[in-house]
Amino acid sequence: MFDKFKKEEGGEMVEERPEENTAGETPEFTDTPSQIGIGELMGKRAQLEEAIDYVGLMIKNLKDKRTLLEKDIEEESVDIKNLKEKLQKVSEYIEEENRGISELAEKRKRVESEADEVGTIINNLREKLSGVDRIIDDEGSRVKKIKESRESA
Repeated sequence: MFDKFKKEEGGEMVEERPEENTAGETPEFTDTPSQIGIGELMGKRAQLEEAIDYVGLMIKNLKDKRTLLEKDIEEESVDIKNLKEKLQKVSEYIEEENRGISELAEKRKRVESEADEVGTIINNLREKLSGVDRIIDDEGSRVKKIKESRESA
């Protein structure tokens, strides 16, 4: 029954046209008019059945196309969801790295502050050592003067 229809380029079903009879044969049935017209009515019914079959094929093709589109859209949806998840992970990574950089900056500030404290302690000790060194030098000079004055006496 569907042999009369063929699929043309573009996916549309069209009725296949019968090849013309080139051998001069006459068809088996001849249309002879009847008084009631039952033959014509049966011919119209047959044509309507063929048209309904054709419409059915068109509907099937449309359903197939829609199914393919739904499948394509679903695949795209899955791809987009995967991309969104990847971007979310990248965003989380960036936030984590920013937190890490902030923590490192704070740690560097604490270390720099400790280094300043150590520098201050070193300067204080250097001044104290200089003071002790002066005292020792002064005492050494006095001892030397005393020795010299004893030796000259």
